[in-house]
Formats: sequence, structure tokens, C-alpha cells
Amino acid sequence: MSLSRPTPTVKPSGLPVGSTATSRALLLLWRVLALALLVGISLLILYPALWMLSTALKSDAQVFTYPPVWIPSPPQWHNFVDAWYGAPFTRYTINTTLYALVVTAATVLANSFVAYGFAKLRFPGRDVMFAVMLASMMIPGMVTMIPQYILFSKLGWVGTYLPLVVPSFFASAFFTFMLRQYFLTVPNELSEAARVDGASELWIWWRVVMPLATPALATVAIFTFDGTWNSYVGPLLYLNDEKLYTLQVGLQFFRNGSQTQWQHLMAASLLVMLPVVAIFFAFQKYFVEGASLSGSVKG
Repeated sequence: MSLSRPTPTVKPSGLPVGSTATSRALLLLWRVLALALLVGISLLILYPALWMLSTALKSDAQVFTYPPVWIPSPPQWHNFVDAWYGAPFTRYTINTTLYALVVTAATVLANSFVAYGFAKLRFPGRDVMFAVMLASMMIPGMVTMIPQYILFSKLGWVGTYLPLVVPSFFASAFFTFMLRQYFLTVPNELSEAARVDGASELWIWWRVVMPLATPALATVAIFTFDGTWNSYVGPLLYLNDEKLYTLQVGLQFFRNGSQTQWQHLMAASLLVMLPVVAIFFAFQKYFVEGASLSGSVKG
């Protein structure tokens, strides 16, 4: 006599088939709507750059055509060459590059050094000094512009790069705060072990903390390089020799009195903007990581 084995029963799923299909359709619809929203916001943000590119490729007649022409026909690619050689932009590029690199290096070193002291050293009045430094962020730059100009004028620095470069060797509140927050994530055991081995604080800052803070340092470097490359008020205020002009000041070459060569101005502006965009995308990983971690640590 053979015994029949009972057939295993399949436990029904929690959701009906129709409900699962509906949820998948709603999820797909939500993703499509989110993608369409992001594309729309991206186009809105890119609108100025697209308009600059369109204007840079127009002829003189198409610049003032109404209604505006979005796609020039034919595109005037020679506007980029004419704009570049219409003024000494090669010299301006060399001036701006050297100026931005020196300021970026000085800013990273100075702010990281001060941030290390506030993050890893304990001394009387540390918190009060840090609070006073943060309070200086509430002072607008326009308020100190005239006293600084008077000071640099009495020092005989006007007409040189000294008023633009020397202040970067002193720490700023924003970058010091950002780096301090990141330095707090570095375990104190590392610096204590280095002190036991006889290392100085300068050695610990340079050989222990700095290599571990690459994302935060890259963030400060990108911010500084971008701000220095696009700086206009400072070079315009302190530089009076055309051979020392930076790119932002040199762009004013295309604005003569009441006439503006818009197609050449837009072409030159796009060329000036490309290095900053390239550097941002090249170091985007470090920028995002450093910016996110710098603001997520309690003081």
C-alpha cells in the first residue's frame, strides 16, 4: 500500500497581481516626472550659458534681430578667434593663472594651519577666539574696502598684485570653519601617537592631518580658485597697468563707450569660463565629499 505525498501548498503573495502592476506603473510615472522636472530645472539653469553660446555665434546683424535668433545661420565660429586676438588675452590668461594659483595655495595652507589649531589644540580662550572669527563673517566686504585701499595705498602697494595676494596668507572665517569641522573627524589617537614618537605639531599638521583631509582641502581649493579666477572688483581697484590686467578686467575691452561688441564679449566670456568648469568636473568627487562632511560634524 503506497502512501501519496501531500502536495505542497503555495502561499499566496500579499498583493494581488493587479495591485503590483499598478504600483510599478505609479513608480515608473513618478520617475518620469522626477526626470522631467530635473531636466527642466537644468535647462533653466543652463539658459544663460546657452544664450551666451548663441550670441557668440551670431553676426553683427543677428545680435540685435527681433524676435531673437537662437540658432545662428551660418554660425560665426571665427568670433572666438577674433575675440581672443582682439585683446592681449594670452597675457591676461597668464596673469590670471599665476594670480589664482598663488592665492589658492596660500589660502589652503593658511586656513588649514589655523583650523588645525582650533580643532586639535587646547589653549585658553580658544572657543572665544573662534567665536570672534566666526562673527567677522557678518561684516560685509564693502565696509572694509575703503580702509583696506587706504592702508595699501600708504604702503605703496597699489598698482601691484600685493593687495590681492597678501591677504590670502591670512585665514578667513568661512574656510577655517569648514576645515575645522573636517579636522574634527580625524581621530585624536593619530596625533597623540605622533606626539609620543616625538613629532612636533607642525609635523603632525603636515604629515598626519593634511593627507587625511584631501576632500576638504580640494573643496577649499576649488572655491578659492573659482573666486579668484572670476574676481573683478579687486583687480579693477588695485591694478592700473594694462599689462597686469586679469581676464575679468580684460573683458571690458569689448565695451567702448556706448558701443558693445556683444558677440565678441560672449565668445571671450565662454572661453574664460571653460577652465573653471573643467576644474570643477575634474575634482567633483572631492568637492562633494568635502562639502558634505565639513558640515556634518558637531563642533
